[in-house]
Amino acid sequence: MVKITGFTTRDVRFPTSLDKTGSDAMNAAGDYSAAYCIINTDSPHAGHGMTFTIGRGNEIVCSAISLLTPLVVGKELDDLTADWGKTWRYLVSDSQLRWIGPEKGVIHLALGAVVNALWDLWAKTLGKPVWRIVADMSPEEFVRCIDFRYITDAITPDEAIALLKDVQGGKADRIREAESSQAVPAYTTSAGWLGYSEDKLKSLLDESVALGYKHFKLKVGGNIAEDKRRLAIARQAIGYDKGNILMVDANQVWSVPEAISWMQELAEFKPWFIEEPTSPDDILGHAAIKKALANTAHGTVGVATGEMCQNRVIFKQLLQAGALTVLQPDACRVGGVNEVLAILLLARKFGVPIVPHSGGVGLPEYTQHLSTIDYVVVSGKKSVLEYVDHLHEHFVHPSSVKDGYYVTPMEPGYSVEMKAESMDEFAFPGEEGKSWWRTQEARTILDGARV
Repeated sequence: MVKITGFTTRDVRFPTSLDKTGSDAMNAAGDYSAAYCIINTDSPHAGHGMTFTIGRGNEIVCSAISLLTPLVVGKELDDLTADWGKTWRYLVSDSQLRWIGPEKGVIHLALGAVVNALWDLWAKTLGKPVWRIVADMSPEEFVRCIDFRYITDAITPDEAIALLKDVQGGKADRIREAESSQAVPAYTTSAGWLGYSEDKLKSLLDESVALGYKHFKLKVGGNIAEDKRRLAIARQAIGYDKGNILMVDANQVWSVPEAISWMQELAEFKPWFIEEPTSPDDILGHAAIKKALANTAHGTVGVATGEMCQNRVIFKQLLQAGALTVLQPDACRVGGVNEVLAILLLARKFGVPIVPHSGGVGLPEYTQHLSTIDYVVVSGKKSVLEYVDHLHEHFVHPSSVKDGYYVTPMEPGYSVEMKAESMDEFAFPGEEGKSWWRTQEARTILDGARV
């Protein structure tokens, strides 16, 4: 038996605003950050979880983690994992904490870190990666991981079990594909940040093509003329007839009419989808954009969203409204693995492919598990997964891509355990003599204008 004895939170921030990594039309100068949670036990194992933010406010998420984690201190791990759906509802049911949600915002970001840390701990005690734990579950065990409150008008537990049983036949073969790192094709955004120069864009695209990538995403929404120049450069690099696929991402910068008119102009570059064309909460707006872009002068442009969607209820409504071509859940913004499992099932029910959001520190480490679960257990169909080649060196078991596919994680855990020295070096505000944030170089960010 493993008993949870305590917890630690860490505020870790990487100064990515200095080189514009992660820059887009809405977020010009983010510092990729982790609100980090470590769950300690009376065993040799500790659970590591984190939530991704882009700098200021990370300390607020850490404070929320410190309010939630005492709910599991003193508990036996086996008791928590015996009925995961019940445990998840328990963790969202502190009424005073629920009041500042419910099941959304900072408190839900914090829940994601805590729940993911519990899955990491559980996986380590079982000696398996998280994806393999789920792959080894029966359909009934999978469904017991989920709190179905608020989504039974879209999918019931019995329907979910039937959907999972429907793809059981080829599961063993898909597990073998996963073990051979042939389950999750990767796409790259590393070339497409809005703050990069056109020369850097072209160089990185050429490099990505040479590495064998087939899917490429660029940020748009700053200026229509600049967008056209940058997309022309992209198409020159990847071609129109070489089997390469282009996607674009506006990061919520437009109103609904702006999104429609802007994308009708960019449709000539034949993007597969426009990601986050408007407010992530605007369900009917996404549906209107999808309808308007279904038949442009240059063909159909799909609609994708999810990285800012607050919970399974918003995803349910987006799917019910027929508003999405691609669904992009975030491993942290929703309440951890359990809620993602619910979202995977919703997407399967509505026949929409899953492409998790992975544009941030630690996210590829998480989402490689989620996409593997979707392929092996839920949909039985390969999709693609974003790979952003930044900051992986700070993790004990970093994600990586080989021959166009994610290398399937095989080490026990959820892959987001960060190196202790990295946490110390980039702790905020950190210790004098240890943390980068105490150096003179950091003053550029700390004393600079807020963007």
